Amino acid sequence: MRAIRLLACLAAAALAACGGPWTLLPGGALDGPVKPAPESFAFARDVGTVQLETRPADPYSVNVNCAVVGDGAYVSAGDNRAQWVRNIEADPLVRLRIDGTLYELRARRVTDGAELDAFAEEWMRNAWARDPRELDEVFVYRLERRSP
Repeated sequence: MRAIRLLACLAAAALAACGGPWTLLPGGALDGPVKPAPESFAFARDVGTVQLETRPADPYSVNVNCAVVGDGAYVSAGDNRAQWVRNIEADPLVRLRIDGTLYELRARRVTDGAELDAFAEEWMRNAWARDPRELDEVFVYRLERRSP
């Protein structure tokens, strides 16, 4: 029992030391070099999992799957109004970490049918993915450059 408590304390300390998310657990502010938002996210087409930081005033970060459609990067919570979705609804400013590099972006919810179709086609290439068009309500976001 003592060993389990010690392991739990060590795990909690390790999680507290890193600001980013750990597996399925959310984290705080992401670290890494910040680069300007690229014209195209095509370089990230095969990356899969990225880290998304929401709530700039009190950073909240999660691991999410990313799909690249054309030049754009998209994230989806499916029909789950997760904490990060609620954070984006309150403030659309986000930071995306891909391979250790941060990009400061703005999340825009996808509501256009044609854009959702294009996203769904790419999203469905993953065997685990559920077709977002089959859901009553879906939370899909395109991550775009911030306006100056």
